[in-house]
Amino acid sequence: MAGFRSLSPGLRALQPEAFGADPSGERMARIRRSPHFANGVFQNPGGPARTRPSGSALDFAKAFFDKETRPRRAPSGTIPVHPTTLADLARPPATGLRLTWMGHSGVLAEIDGHRVLFDPVWGERCSPFPFAGPKRLHPAPLPLAALGPVDVVVISHDHYDHLDLPTVKALADTDTLFAVPLGVGAHLEHWGVSADRLRELDWHESTRVGGLTLTATPARHFCGRGLRNSQHTLWASWSVAGDEHRIFHSGDTGYFEGFKDIGAQHGPFDATMIQIGAYSDLWPDIHMTPEEGLRAHLDLQGGPGGVILPIHWATFNLATHAWSDPGEGTLAAAGAAGARIALPRPGEPFEPAAETVPAEPWWRGVAVAPVGGWPEVRPEAKATADTVSDVSEGAAEDGGAPEVVPAG
Repeated sequence: MAGFRSLSPGLRALQPEAFGADPSGERMARIRRSPHFANGVFQNPGGPARTRPSGSALDFAKAFFDKETRPRRAPSGTIPVHPTTLADLARPPATGLRLTWMGHSGVLAEIDGHRVLFDPVWGERCSPFPFAGPKRLHPAPLPLAALGPVDVVVISHDHYDHLDLPTVKALADTDTLFAVPLGVGAHLEHWGVSADRLRELDWHESTRVGGLTLTATPARHFCGRGLRNSQHTLWASWSVAGDEHRIFHSGDTGYFEGFKDIGAQHGPFDATMIQIGAYSDLWPDIHMTPEEGLRAHLDLQGGPGGVILPIHWATFNLATHAWSDPGEGTLAAAGAAGARIALPRPGEPFEPAAETVPAEPWWRGVAVAPVGGWPEVRPEAKATADTVSDVSEGAAEDGGAPEVVPAG
């Protein structure tokens, strides 16, 4: 079948372990049965999406190595990382929901007595090689071992800046569960995660973990870790619903009208974690600009409700835009729309329903200022919310094995 050509034994032997493994057996049969799989590949919502940079390799090289813009693609000083401590995380959130952005797309969500870790990347590089590839611009806010027990790790797709071999291997020695898009489980089993700890979902399927319902929802992106990019593992955004709260993680995605449907079915959300970085005119179908990210948030919420947490920026240099542009762009877009935005430093916990959330543009102290200086922060971007009553701590877990069910 097209899209599933195997590597020769010789080439397979040379593969780095980080390449992972291709789906096979019943996993492959399930992929072929997916309504989102056709002609040997998974299909994007909204029609085909360009998954490679448009234009020539020379055009891309000129943009990436431009002497005028390249200095702005990295901080001019040390990124202010919040030194997350056990004390930060030991106290239950007063409102029942607390988010801690770990950098890039990694977020620890403490929701209704459960702990969910999205797209954790503790490795130094998002690359299959330890000596090459994009390197972290700031350290992880705390050692992974100091994070404490996690009920479920949620992976959006299998790219290196979202599915990190060193992190997965460390978590493989715990008893945490993994919720992943269809096909991604092949990588995790190859790296030592037992099959009984995997919850592998197609779009619109759900699984229960304790008192949480996790649903894989559509996204507009692509997949691949090795020498080929055959679209044989799925990519997803995620809805997580507890007894009292709902949150959304976009993973990587281009903007598409389906956010409205996701919001109508699973929202509104107390907080959305939205990708707003590593965008480019060279790949407009698979990553959102800050303005598109804010639009996605509004679609999900049916208006300017809830809090948007910008993710997928500030940790790795993956595009040609200035390092500070994603934060600045989202701040401006939220201000114009009257949307409530949280701007924590990496590692800084906050509660979306608290009276205030982090709202200062902290990156300005370590970024090259634009010509004419930084724009004034609009008052709407510093909006606060009424204090929400505390919810009961620690929703009881059901103790049974989570089951995959249709989300509808």
